[in-house]
Amino acid sequence: MLNKLISIIFILVCVFLTTVVLFQEGNEQGLGSIGGIADTYWGKNRGRSVEGLLEKLTKVAAALFLILSLVLNIVK
Repeated sequence: MLNKLISIIFILVCVFLTTVVLFQEGNEQGLGSIGGIADTYWGKNRGRSVEGLLEKLTKVAAALFLILSLVLNIVK
């Protein structure tokens, strides 16, 4: 019973993680923009934007993905 519940949660986290990653914008400017991005208004307030929220959600979903995959291997 516990294995099935964790498996369902794992599948939901996988779908959520895929969706959040697909919603993120690409980095069109490449590595050359690393020095100049901090000077822009968007660079300074990136954490408060939608893109910043998507990055935080990606980190949380990735952590849940790793933890659930470990738990599923142990519970087998």
